Amino acid sequence: MTRRSAPVGPLPHGRNPEAAVRGKDTTLFSPVLNKPALVLAALLLAGVMSGCERQNQYVAPPPPAVTVSQPLKKEVTDYLEFTGTTQAVATVDIRARVQGFLQTATFREGAFVKKNDLLYIIDPRSYQAAVDKAVADLADKKAQAEKAEVEHLRNQRLFKENATSEKELVNAKAARDSAKANVAAAEASLEDAKINLGYCSIYAPLSGRIGRNQVDIGNLVGAGEFTLLTTIKQYDPIYAYFTLNERQLLRLMRLARKGREYAVQDTVIHMALANENGYPHEGRLDYADLGVDQSTGTMLMRSVFSNPNPPAILPGLFVRLRVPAGVRPGALLVSERAIGSDQGGQFVLVVNSEDIVEMRRIVPGSVTDGMRVIEEGLNGDEWIVVNGIQRARPGAKVKPTRVDSVARDAAAGTPSGSAPNTAASPSAKP
Repeated sequence: MTRRSAPVGPLPHGRNPEAAVRGKDTTLFSPVLNKPALVLAALLLAGVMSGCERQNQYVAPPPPAVTVSQPLKKEVTDYLEFTGTTQAVATVDIRARVQGFLQTATFREGAFVKKNDLLYIIDPRSYQAAVDKAVADLADKKAQAEKAEVEHLRNQRLFKENATSEKELVNAKAARDSAKANVAAAEASLEDAKINLGYCSIYAPLSGRIGRNQVDIGNLVGAGEFTLLTTIKQYDPIYAYFTLNERQLLRLMRLARKGREYAVQDTVIHMALANENGYPHEGRLDYADLGVDQSTGTMLMRSVFSNPNPPAILPGLFVRLRVPAGVRPGALLVSERAIGSDQGGQFVLVVNSEDIVEMRRIVPGSVTDGMRVIEEGLNGDEWIVVNGIQRARPGAKVKPTRVDSVARDAAAGTPSGSAPNTAASPSAKP
C-alpha cells in the first residue's frame, strides 16, 4: 500500500499550510487588516514603555522644617529632692477622767473645733454633791478653829494671872493648831471635789479636727480606767518628715560651712502633693535629728508648713520636698518639649552644621522656670530641635529655623508650654 504524499509546490496566496495539510481551508490575516494592527500594537507598546520611564523618575520631597534653639546658660539653684510624709503637729486623745454616765456630746464628728469648745458632759450630780459636802465640812472646821483660837487666848490670859497651869495652856495651843490643820484639809478636799466636778465637762485642749465619738451616750465611762472618747488633731501648722542619706547630709554641711553658720531653722524648703506641679508650698526646716541612724545610714529631718482651715494638706500623705543645695553658675537649660524618651533613656535631637539630625543622650536635672537643667550630654553650643520634633529623624536632613525666643521666655519665667516667637530668622550654616 503506497503512502500519499502531500502536494508539493506553492500554495495559493492566503492559505494556511497546516490547514491545507489537514484538508481544511483556514484563511490567514488579510494584508489589508494586518498592517494597521501592527502599527497600533507598536504605538501601545511605546506608550507603556514611556510610562514606566516616567514612573522611575522619583522626586524626593523637600527636607522638613523644624525650629531649633541653643540651650540657655543661666545661674540656677541646685536642689535636693526627697519623698516625705506629713504628720499633725499635735494629736490629743480625749479621755474621761472621772467615773460616770456619759450625758452629752456637743460636737459633730469630723468637724473642726476651737480650743476650749465644750465636747462632752458626764453626769455631774454626784460630784456636785461632793462639792456641797466639802463646803459644809470646811465651814464646820473653820468654826472649830475659831473656838480653839478663843480657848487658846483665854488660857494665855489665865496663865499670866497664875489662874491656870502650863499644861492647860499647852493643850489649848495644840487644839488651836489642830483646828487650823483641819481647816486646811477641808479646803483641799473642797478643791479636789471641784476639780472632779470640772472633769464632768470636757473641753477641747487645742484647735483642730475632731474624730469620731468612741462611746455612745448613756454608757458608763471612767470605771477603772480613763476611757478614750475621741481624738483631736491639729492641722495648722503641719509637719513633713523626711530623711537625708549620708552623702546628702555631708553636701549640705559643706555648703553651710562655705557660707554662714549652719542653722536648720533658717533653711527654706518647698513641698508639693502628688497631684501638684512644681513646689507650691513654702515652709522651713525646724528640726534635725541628733545624728545619723547607724542601722539605716540616714538622718531624720522635719519641716513645718502653714496649713490654714480648710486644710490643703492632711496627715499621712506622701509628699515631694525640695531643699536648696547651692548655686551653680552657667547651667544649661532646655525646654521640656525638646526632650524625648525611649527605652534607652532621655534624649534631645540636635541639628549639626550640615542640617543633619543627631540624637544626643542626656541626663536631665531639676526644673527651673519651666526649663529642664541638663546635667550631662550637652556642651552649650548645640542647636536643639524645639518644634517639629515629630518630623525630625536621626540621620535625616531638615530645614532648621533658628530662634532664641525659648531662651528669652525661660529667662522671663514663661512656662515651657507657651508658643514660641514666630519672628524667627532662617537658618544660616556656620
